[in-house]
Amino acid sequence: MLSGREIVLIISGGIAAYKSLDLIRRLKERGARVIPIMTAGAQEFVTPLAVGALSAEKVFTSLFDREAEHDVGHIRLARDHDLVLIAPATANLLAKMAHGIADDLATAVLLATDKPVLAAPAMNPKMWQDPATLRNVETLEERGIRFVGPASGEMAEKGEAGIGRMSEPLEIAAAASAVLKDVAVREGRLPLGGKHVLITSGPTHEPIDPVRYIANRSSGKQGHALAAAACDAGARVTLVSGPVDLPDPDNVEIVRVESASEMLSAVENRLPADIAIMAAAVADWRVASEGAQKIKKDGSGKPPTLELVENPDILATIGHHEILRPKLLIGFAAETQNLVDNARSKLERKNADWIIANDVSPETGIMGGDANTVRLVSRSGVEDWPEMDKYDVAREIIARAAAELNG
Repeated sequence: MLSGREIVLIISGGIAAYKSLDLIRRLKERGARVIPIMTAGAQEFVTPLAVGALSAEKVFTSLFDREAEHDVGHIRLARDHDLVLIAPATANLLAKMAHGIADDLATAVLLATDKPVLAAPAMNPKMWQDPATLRNVETLEERGIRFVGPASGEMAEKGEAGIGRMSEPLEIAAAASAVLKDVAVREGRLPLGGKHVLITSGPTHEPIDPVRYIANRSSGKQGHALAAAACDAGARVTLVSGPVDLPDPDNVEIVRVESASEMLSAVENRLPADIAIMAAAVADWRVASEGAQKIKKDGSGKPPTLELVENPDILATIGHHEILRPKLLIGFAAETQNLVDNARSKLERKNADWIIANDVSPETGIMGGDANTVRLVSRSGVEDWPEMDKYDVAREIIARAAAELNG
C-alpha cells in the first residue's frame, strides 16, 4: 500500500526524533517516497544532513526559504502528496494544530493540507494525560486526524514511565499504510475494497509427543505474500498461519495455529469470506494417539510403532460447505509428479474453482525458496506461468481473483 506513495514526514522537536531516521528507512523499504520537514526543535535532536541522507530528498526547514517558497512551496507540500505524517508529534505541535496556529513551515503545511494526516504522539506521560492535551487530541480526532500510539514504557527521563512513548517505526509504517488503504477503499480505487479474503499459510505441526512432531518443509512465504497482496488490493484479510519464521503482513488479522485440526477450526470460525485461498501445506496424517511424555528408546534397537490417521481435509470441507462456501475458492497443489493430473483431480474432488499447482521436487527449490513457478488449473483449462518472485505470483493471483469476483 505504500509502494509509489509520497509521504510528507514532519519531524518535531522531541527526543523521539531520533526514531524518525529508522522510520524513513522503513517507509522507503516499502516503496514510499519520503519528503521531510523539520521544525527548529527537531534540528536540536537530529540533523537535516542525516535526514536528507536517509530520505535522499531535500529537507525543508523554513517557511521563509526563498528557494522553496518562490512558488508557494508550503502549499505544494500540503497538497501535492498522498499523506502527511507527523512523527514525533509533540504536545506543542498538537496544541498548535488544534488551535489553527501556523507560525512555521510544519504548522502552515498542516493548516493548508487537504490530505490525510497521521500523528504519532511522543511526550512525557504527565503531558499526555494533561486535560489540555487530551482536549486537543479529541478536537483533532473530530477533524479526522488519525493517531498511532502513544505506547507505554520507560521515558528518556530517569524514573519516568507511562503512556507517552512514540510508537515504533514498523507500527507507524503499518498505520500509514492503513490510512492510505482506507482512503483508497473510500474512493473506490481498490478492486477488493469491502471484501473479505481468508488465506491459510505455512505448514502444520502434528504432535507425536511433547517434543516431536510431523511436519513438512513449507516456509509460508507464498501464503504470507498472498495476504499482503490481498490487503494491498483493499480486502479485509484473515491469515490463518501454521508455524512460520516470517514477519506478519501489515494490517492483516493473524490467527496462529499448530495442527491441521486447529487450522480447520480457525478457518470455519472466520467464514463467511468472499474469497478463500488455501495455500497452507497441511500435513496429511497425524498420529492416532499423541504421547503424553517423550517417547524413549527401549534398548531393543526397534523404533516405536506409530499408528497414523488421516487429517481433516480443509479445502474439501470448505469446498463442499452447503452454506458458507466462498464465491471463489482457490487451492494449492504441491506435487513431485503428475502435476497437472493431480491438480485436476484435486479440483474436482474438493470442489475448488482454481488450483495453483507447483512442482516442489527438491531440485526446483520452490518449497522454502523466494521464487515460484505455477500452473493455474481451472475447469476451463491449464495456464502455465513463468517463474516469478512469490510476491509477484501473489499479486497476479489476487488481480485475477478480483477480476473473477467483480466480473
